[in-house]
Amino acid sequence: MECAFTGKISHPCLVNSSKVLLYRRKEMRTQRLYPSTRFKVQVGFGKQGSSTDVGLEKIVWPSPNDEIPFWKKNFPSWDTGPAVPVDIKKDSDLMHIIHVTAEMAPIAKVGGLGDVVTGLARACLSRGHSVEIMLPFYECIQKQQITDLVLLTNYNSYHDGNWIPTNAYRGIVSDIPVIFIEPSNHFFKGRQVYGGSYNELEAYLFFSRACLEWMQVTGTQPDIIHVHEWQTGALPLLYWDMYTHLSLKKPRIVSTIHNMEHYGECRQEQLSKCGLDGSIYATTDKAVDDRTIGHNPERLSLLKGGIVYSNAVVTVSPTYLKETLNSGWLASTLIRSRDKIGLHPAINRIENGQNFQPLSILSGFFIRILCSLWYFGILNGIDAYMWNPAIDVFLPAKFHAERPKGKKICKYYVQRGLGLAPESTVAGHQVLDKPQKVPLIVCITRLVAQKGLHLITHAIKRTEELGGQIVVLGTASDGRVQNEFEGLANLHNQGPNVRILLMYR
Repeated sequence: MECAFTGKISHPCLVNSSKVLLYRRKEMRTQRLYPSTRFKVQVGFGKQGSSTDVGLEKIVWPSPNDEIPFWKKNFPSWDTGPAVPVDIKKDSDLMHIIHVTAEMAPIAKVGGLGDVVTGLARACLSRGHSVEIMLPFYECIQKQQITDLVLLTNYNSYHDGNWIPTNAYRGIVSDIPVIFIEPSNHFFKGRQVYGGSYNELEAYLFFSRACLEWMQVTGTQPDIIHVHEWQTGALPLLYWDMYTHLSLKKPRIVSTIHNMEHYGECRQEQLSKCGLDGSIYATTDKAVDDRTIGHNPERLSLLKGGIVYSNAVVTVSPTYLKETLNSGWLASTLIRSRDKIGLHPAINRIENGQNFQPLSILSGFFIRILCSLWYFGILNGIDAYMWNPAIDVFLPAKFHAERPKGKKICKYYVQRGLGLAPESTVAGHQVLDKPQKVPLIVCITRLVAQKGLHLITHAIKRTEELGGQIVVLGTASDGRVQNEFEGLANLHNQGPNVRILLMYR
């Protein structure tokens, strides 16, 4: 992996090595996720039953004939998930960490990026660190999903020769402080996170600088600025080549690659709109898109620039780390500085299958990696407190390993609501076994080639042949793929075993 301090570009990140510690991995403590002796199954939304009776008579069972389908009915507030756990051992060397991201679950979630950002922030908060997330204030975000929302700062940030009046708000989402950046121009206006009428690349270039400008004008000096994906790939360039020459001296940059298929293709003149000279970065040791060398015009890659200019780079699993080093044009960027990709012994143990903790991304994740530009593959995990069926307020019935009956009820609830089970199967407050014994497969995914579309279509056909049931929830950005799955939905959705719902983004 290449870095901005390989010799041609010198940055103060090599000065005072005691201050260039980033996240280091720490041993995960196993947490017990439910108190088995006190557990009570809850039914409906927010209602509570006894520990011995799941209270079927209290559940309002959905039907495919409902005027409002069950997934559109009133749910609890988005922010009713469990608070950040307080019973986790705190780290002794605490830091201030700011995540800069285009997505955050649940308020601006499109894919797994939003889940990882939220889960990681909550995990670091639980270990005692000061954590904030910086997010565009998309027009589509419903403000009622944010608690304690206040206007923090009015300031100006640069774009294409002009200083744009910008608002910075602060609110709480899933127990995490979030700084929302709202420019006064047309950026981030639209009915969904991506796909507005503005130029997305230029909007995220603006956002990357606006985040640094906010830190500059407010005197905020985090220990770590953690950027995610190509959308924030320009921030490390802006930081080292502009803002460290102003007042931002303390932060170090961590970049996470969630999906190397999205490169952030950028023309030099577009990069120049954020205040940098785009032509300076059109070299192989900086940000030029190697695939376009010799073309007219050659283009830049924001993902590559973010990699080159970050102090440490992380990707979402040890396996994906190996893939990125062995395939794809960005592998050359990583391999050219292989002497700087010093895999930490903890990562080597993971790759060898030793001492592996599957939730390490959320409990020991990233806590201070030494800044000699190591490239890490750390397996994505989940926030086991937010995604805990024993306490999840969104479920019609709760369950855990010692009391699994609620899981059967949840399965039947989905079957009933989608017309995969006859309504007559609830009798005497008991769910009859017949619909439960049918295997139910659920696939929730973006419908893109990377997800194995041929496997999904084969699974639909094969599941139906074997007498099982399958639900596919997703949408496609490619019109041809969307049309293919709309055809499958028209073919299968009136039958008893398949439901294809093209509504998830």
